[in-house]
Amino acid sequence: MRWPLIRYIPRSTHYRFVRWAPVAAVFSAILILGSIGSLVFQGLNLGIDFKGGVALEINMPRPVPQGELRTALDQIGAHDGQVQGFGSPNAAMVKFRPAEGEAATAASKHVEAELVKRFPDLKVTSRSEVGAKVSGELLMSGFKALGVALLLTLGYIWFRFGLSYGTGAVVAVIHDIVLTLGLLSVVGIEFSMTEIAALLTVIGYSMNEKVITFDRLKENLRKYKTTPLRDIIDLSENERLSRTIITGTTALLALGGTMAFGGPVLFPLVTTMIFGIIIGTYSSIYIALPMILVWGVKRGDEEATPIKLGAASRP
Repeated sequence: MRWPLIRYIPRSTHYRFVRWAPVAAVFSAILILGSIGSLVFQGLNLGIDFKGGVALEINMPRPVPQGELRTALDQIGAHDGQVQGFGSPNAAMVKFRPAEGEAATAASKHVEAELVKRFPDLKVTSRSEVGAKVSGELLMSGFKALGVALLLTLGYIWFRFGLSYGTGAVVAVIHDIVLTLGLLSVVGIEFSMTEIAALLTVIGYSMNEKVITFDRLKENLRKYKTTPLRDIIDLSENERLSRTIITGTTALLALGGTMAFGGPVLFPLVTTMIFGIIIGTYSSIYIALPMILVWGVKRGDEEATPIKLGAASRP
């Protein structure tokens, strides 16, 4: 049985996407400049993974009341206190940052004593400290992972479609990453290793959108050799628009449920992914394809098929 609302998704559209490319370019440039400005002057709200801090593994004979533990950490005065599930429902990881000038060992003993006082059945099974040097190395490793992902993206799309396509895809993905980091900076969402994983997911989703976009474009370029490139771009995007709406909506619905019921631990991850899906779809149309329009592409040698562009070119 089909989803009843699917009948409202248009099967045939005739939007002129390329006509709005200059406007989108100005819009994206403003957003990128704003994101870079926020990153330079405000920076990212680095979490314990990148700032350094204390991590306590705790265990209780009952499911860990994570909400109560977070409230207790705030009352104790633990900086950037976090509570995350760890393995089983009866275990959790408590992370916090010592106050400025406070020794990590002293802060750990103080927080541990206060937690045991408030939760007598709580046991600390492990303690660890993350120093500033290790945190800096983690941050560099995270951004190196993003760089490797971008290089692999360029290599794959270059191999499959050609250099002009690969360049457009990488520029679009860099656009997505910069705007996503800008959002995290402006909103002040904590940036941790989880956010690195979210950014890698955004890269994967964005690349998937570009591959599908380029695949349809290349197919139409082989069919309509004499048709202007801008008209083929409009035609290709109109042909895949319903698929884009269905795929994006499905992903957003799943992430929306996670955001609503996942609690504060999953909120940064889900927010990043939702924004990444939206901006990744946008950049496929208004960053990657206009870059190909600028670079130009080599047409296939197959026999040309005539096309009536009136439908695809009407506003």
